[in-house]
Amino acid sequence: MAQLATAEACDANHELIKNGELRALQPVFQIYGRRQVFAGPVVTLKVFEDNVLVREFLEEKGHGRVLVVDGAGSMRCAILGGNPVQQAQNNGWAGIVVNGCIRDVDEINGCDIGVRALGSHPFKANKKGFGDKHVPVYVGGTRICDGEWLYADTDGILISKSELTI
Repeated sequence: MAQLATAEACDANHELIKNGELRALQPVFQIYGRRQVFAGPVVTLKVFEDNVLVREFLEEKGHGRVLVVDGAGSMRCAILGGNPVQQAQNNGWAGIVVNGCIRDVDEINGCDIGVRALGSHPFKANKKGFGDKHVPVYVGGTRICDGEWLYADTDGILISKSELTI
């Protein structure tokens, strides 16, 4: 499958941008992982300084999906670390976008998966299991729903209501 360049997708889809079916996330995310370009159907998760549900999702088969985690933009701890990212890579996830922090950056950068996060933090998250799965989340200035499509490359991150074709 050919990779979809986000800039080209925007240039070719003015109508989708105008009617809100194609949206760009604000450029606030750092790029991690070996896969700088990734895409797939979105699975959403909303948590706050707790990573139990994040780990549970990534233990499942990914089937080329992208996990979008709304961590409320917390900069007080990491809600994703090296072990779950390694598991996500092995389970076939295309990528993970975290509205929050990660840790174990060197380990994550060695994984063949795409990861975006606001930054890194050495503190680990709580383990209470609180959060909401498959709910609309608000990340990077846009609403993202389960089943939408995410496209990421070094120019940015796009969310589309449906799969885009080149």
